[in-house]
Amino acid sequence: MFYHERRFASLTDIMKRIVVFLFIVLSAPICFAQSKTDSLKKIIALKKPYEQQIDASIKLVESYQFKDFDSAILTGEKALKLARKHTDSIAVADLKREIGVANYFSGKYDLAAQNFQESIAILEKANKPKKLAPVYNELGKLYRKTKDLDKALSNYDKAESIYDNLKDTAGIAMILNESGVVFEYKNDYTEAINRYTHSMKLAEKTGDSLSVSYSLSNIAGVYVILKNYIPAIQNLQRALAIRQALKDSFAIALTYSDLGAAYSGKGDYKKAIDYLVQSNKMAERIKYPELQSNNYNELSTVAQKQGDYQKAYEFFTKRSVLRDSLFSIEKTKQIEKLNSQYQSAKKEQQIREQQNKIRLQNFLFIGIAGLILFSGLLIHSQYKRLKLKKESQLQAAVMKQQQLAVKAVLKAEENERERIAKELHDGVGQMMSAAKMNLSAYESAANFSNEEEKENFEKIIHLVDESCREVRTVSHIMMPNALLKNNLDTAIRAFVNKLNTKILQVAVYTEGLDERLDSNVETVLYRVVQESVQNAIKHSGATRLDISLIRDKDGISGTIEDNGKGFDMAHKNKIEGIGLKNITTRIKFLNGSVDFDSKPGKGTLIALHVPLHA
Repeated sequence: MFYHERRFASLTDIMKRIVVFLFIVLSAPICFAQSKTDSLKKIIALKKPYEQQIDASIKLVESYQFKDFDSAILTGEKALKLARKHTDSIAVADLKREIGVANYFSGKYDLAAQNFQESIAILEKANKPKKLAPVYNELGKLYRKTKDLDKALSNYDKAESIYDNLKDTAGIAMILNESGVVFEYKNDYTEAINRYTHSMKLAEKTGDSLSVSYSLSNIAGVYVILKNYIPAIQNLQRALAIRQALKDSFAIALTYSDLGAAYSGKGDYKKAIDYLVQSNKMAERIKYPELQSNNYNELSTVAQKQGDYQKAYEFFTKRSVLRDSLFSIEKTKQIEKLNSQYQSAKKEQQIREQQNKIRLQNFLFIGIAGLILFSGLLIHSQYKRLKLKKESQLQAAVMKQQQLAVKAVLKAEENERERIAKELHDGVGQMMSAAKMNLSAYESAANFSNEEEKENFEKIIHLVDESCREVRTVSHIMMPNALLKNNLDTAIRAFVNKLNTKILQVAVYTEGLDERLDSNVETVLYRVVQESVQNAIKHSGATRLDISLIRDKDGISGTIEDNGKGFDMAHKNKIEGIGLKNITTRIKFLNGSVDFDSKPGKGTLIALHVPLHA
């Protein structure tokens, strides 16, 4: 898969960066960038006049873009408070755009869309076309990411129309590059190449070498799709040379990823791996999880082509973890947004009802002033009861929404696990089984010259057989048939029985789990047990693990205890680092509670409680 998120800023911004780069080269090649950042921070800290502070704040956010997304967002949010305090709507729009770009590359697409829309609303009202066109471009890119291609083209058309009116050649070239990707997604490769080539010619006329590099990358992307790898690699090498000369680390990381995909398609797996690994190192440094996910997916494909299914599975797992993270963040944000809209509507309705009641009460108080004492107390009591009733109804509605949100998140996660398990079982598993059958057929027809050759061949068959079992085991763990067919007690025992008892002895004790529970509860508790076992195997060095789950009238209480090396509870990062945060999140989804107790050398104890509702 060729990576398409290389177009990321307006060419006006790119020209600014080139000017800054030339200034760095001519004046202070080693430390100017850092000193400039420090000087901007100093202006902000010294409480200079507002114009200087807001200008320094916006430039500081821009300096973090494509280097440190978290810092860009944090600095931008602080600057927003300053701009709003001085009612500077244009500065707010500029900052909203920069924050939206940082959110976009951090995988927070809902927040990115919100920031872009708010920026557009301000700039349209203020009639600022030069600032408006780049935001339309960013929003078009976001819709392109979500595969809403018609909306993407609509926003690109708006941006292009503005650049046409402004006679901005660089802006037109940028939109040609961006919109060309949409035609790639539509499988209209001829139109895509026409747009990229047109953009490159415009950039060459204006001497914009960085824009030329993006056009070269885009054209190479189409060649990769068409499996014409030699011209694809040639275009990417030209683009890489330009970006290395400009020292644009963000663009270099994208080019490394594209070269990895091209060499993989060509069959040169060594070069493919080298470029993909280099890209991942840079992506990790700038905190760009989506690029890492793409690279792991390509590395998994390369390993599979080489016949190294163990590495292919490892890379695929890393890619799935990153994609699950992006997916969970996105879905959670959407649910939170819907819940927030619901709460806002309910609160507004409640406020209107309360205001009407207050007006009525005021009229009654004026009319019956002589009888106010006793009647007022009675009315106040009625009002309190009514308010408590409304609050109770609102709380019940909130709990219902939370339960729906929990079910949606759990269902999405289990569906993804089921999909991966099926791919492992039906894809990798079937290939491994076919390989074993072919080897067995070859053994029957082969004439071995000695016993050693025959033994070596049998070892190969044994390794393939072991790999088949390993793939089946992993797929069954990710999509446990035992949990679909039996109760929680049976499913947990079936999972434990598949473990290697030489590595870890596991004891399971249950009470009251003979009857089936709610599917969400069973799924969460089963995943918690899985996570605990994996933690004990990978991190604790434990030799024994005791699992206890007891159901009573209050719910389900459980303990999971190992005799491993433990850890210092004072170091909170340890809890996150060994996966215990996942357990906490899952239990909280069920409105439950979980506590951890551990000391170095004393093992780890997990105590949990999940309430059961009728």
